[in-house]
Amino acid sequence: MTITSDWGEWWAREEFNGADVEGVSLWFLGVTGWAIRTPETTLFVDPYFSTERDREYVARMPPVPMEPEWADSCDAVFCTHDHRDHFWPPSFGPLLDHDGAAVHAPAACYENHDVSEITEDGQEVVEPGDSYEVGDLTVHVRGGRDPDADGSVTYVFEHEEGTIFHGGDNRPCEAFEAVGEEFDVDMGMLSYGTSARLVGDDGEVVRRKLYNDAQDVIDAANMVGIERLVPTHWRRWRSIQADPGALSKAATTFEYPRVIEEVEVGDRIRLSRPGVEVPTYLDG
Repeated sequence: MTITSDWGEWWAREEFNGADVEGVSLWFLGVTGWAIRTPETTLFVDPYFSTERDREYVARMPPVPMEPEWADSCDAVFCTHDHRDHFWPPSFGPLLDHDGAAVHAPAACYENHDVSEITEDGQEVVEPGDSYEVGDLTVHVRGGRDPDADGSVTYVFEHEEGTIFHGGDNRPCEAFEAVGEEFDVDMGMLSYGTSARLVGDDGEVVRRKLYNDAQDVIDAANMVGIERLVPTHWRRWRSIQADPGALSKAATTFEYPRVIEEVEVGDRIRLSRPGVEVPTYLDG
């Protein structure tokens, strides 16, 4: 499977690999994908670099900012569930070429995808309650609820600078409340979208809810106690988009979130302070 970056090499070279990092920085890769870097560690979460349509009638909206083999380093990959836009071996396989790197994912991911080109040492099955030390980051695996996935987890990333929650495509549930009781979450990512128009193999058109709506996102943020909310997935598909501006209205009478940050592919955010940093390098 060939992956081709829409941006050539400039973003990977200048904005990601070439960045000075103090504390914790995160780069948005599209869908729910993130690259997380500290001076010691590089992690990828739900990386998806496909340029193909997942279904004939659904087109990808965001650009592909890089090809995975262009990453200068990768200590580990963490995936939330078995859907292709969250766990896809051609996306993360090249990242595992770095010594000692493995993909961490629920068992259903390995059962539902061809992972024959990933070594056994490169496959780590995760379950809620697991924890991993990766460089100067501690990664906790916690539960979730995604009715469309065979198996789904959430992740909590701890660093001396703060704590990040990655909710994948999970929806409000008791596991979110448990995370809120266990951790003091500074920043959190939650999937936000609309109901989808889906065409079955028989040609029948149905509408089905796939992601959190605005109220779901705010409810989840309050369960977890997310200070800085970063909505994701909201413009992944051409036919399934949402308006992040609606979240501030939905959050009016709630304690959380305190800040909502809207990111596009290639943007950088820092755990130490609010604010979105857009790519600034211009090739040529």
